[in-house]
Amino acid sequence: MDNATIQEFLDEHDYDIRKTHNGRWIDQKCTMDVVCLVSDCIVEYTSGRNRKSFTVNDIWYNDYTVDNVQQIFSKPNPTEKASNEYDKYFGQPIKLLDAAGIIHGEKSGHGYVYSIVNQDLLEYISFRERNCYNFLCLYIEKVLRDSGIYRMFEYFFRLQDKNSFKELKDSYTSFTIQNTPINGATECGRIFTKVLNPLACKYKKCGTERGHISKDIITQDKIMYNQRNWRDILSEKPKDMTRVDYEVTLPKPDEDYMTTYRINRAKRNLRRFNDVYRNSKTEVYDERHIDDPATQMHHIFPANEYPQIADYLENLIALTPTQHFTYAHPNNNTQYIDRAYQYLCLIAKTGSIRDNLIGHKNEPVIYDFYLYQNVLNTGLETDEFFEVQEMDFDGLLNKIEKYY
Repeated sequence: MDNATIQEFLDEHDYDIRKTHNGRWIDQKCTMDVVCLVSDCIVEYTSGRNRKSFTVNDIWYNDYTVDNVQQIFSKPNPTEKASNEYDKYFGQPIKLLDAAGIIHGEKSGHGYVYSIVNQDLLEYISFRERNCYNFLCLYIEKVLRDSGIYRMFEYFFRLQDKNSFKELKDSYTSFTIQNTPINGATECGRIFTKVLNPLACKYKKCGTERGHISKDIITQDKIMYNQRNWRDILSEKPKDMTRVDYEVTLPKPDEDYMTTYRINRAKRNLRRFNDVYRNSKTEVYDERHIDDPATQMHHIFPANEYPQIADYLENLIALTPTQHFTYAHPNNNTQYIDRAYQYLCLIAKTGSIRDNLIGHKNEPVIYDFYLYQNVLNTGLETDEFFEVQEMDFDGLLNKIEKYY
């Protein structure tokens, strides 16, 4: 799914707050990592079910949700804690998805029953935080434009000073109070942060921090529920700094639950994609195993050596058990990688990504060319893959050849 497809979906909706009077189209807990995780929990809960409807309780009491949310975000077990602990955490992202038209809620008793309207977009958002961030920026801009207030944000992004910030914040607060049930400046301020900062990050501008204009440009760590750690997206690397020099400035990797969750999520998403759209076939063509199901999602560059790309779909490849445990890992020793087979995996993965991005097949786009460049640069410890032009897969293959 590309930006044009997302924008086409958004353009089908009128999000004008003056008409909807919805002050909760975005909210405090609607950060890209939380919305991504909640979307993943919805996809996982509804996967394989004939009935695609759900309630907030269905999602937060699901075993998959309990296991991940409790550990990743240091939340108490939802089965042992009063529900208000989770009302905002799950309710707000779900209401955002409802307001955007990705899901639809119908009043039922004291709550709502939701159904999925756009499965492809929901899955896109659930795949990784980068996707969710991309969607949120497009969605926020569309709401602001429909509501006739985007020009106020453009004005602030041009001037970037205290006066224009105060004018923007006061105008947004006044607009919200006039057109929605929200009637407090404090509450408006909390929501304002979630509106302004993703756009500030997108355009590399100052945003808001603790109620004031931020001292620095907003970076992705500032718009995460969980603050920055080693998993920062490499695309933030300054153009005049090498990857090696940039990585020195980053915090060191930690083994944490978010790491494990993201890796498992990527493996699960690739396997689901491979099962549905490639008939469970291996990505590395081999006549000896052409009829064997590809049940193993293998790291081309080992997760323990390159944790910063361990959760990238572009670093995973679907293999059969024999390919994985006999060819990729010599003598079934998963601590070692067969370099010759790693080369075959890279050639095959380049083809898979090319077909997905430019093959015009009837399948969702799940890969990112720039992230694949990051994978190659990281795994082969270079920067030269960034020299390859966008979508130049022959250029990538030529450079891969140099390392094997």
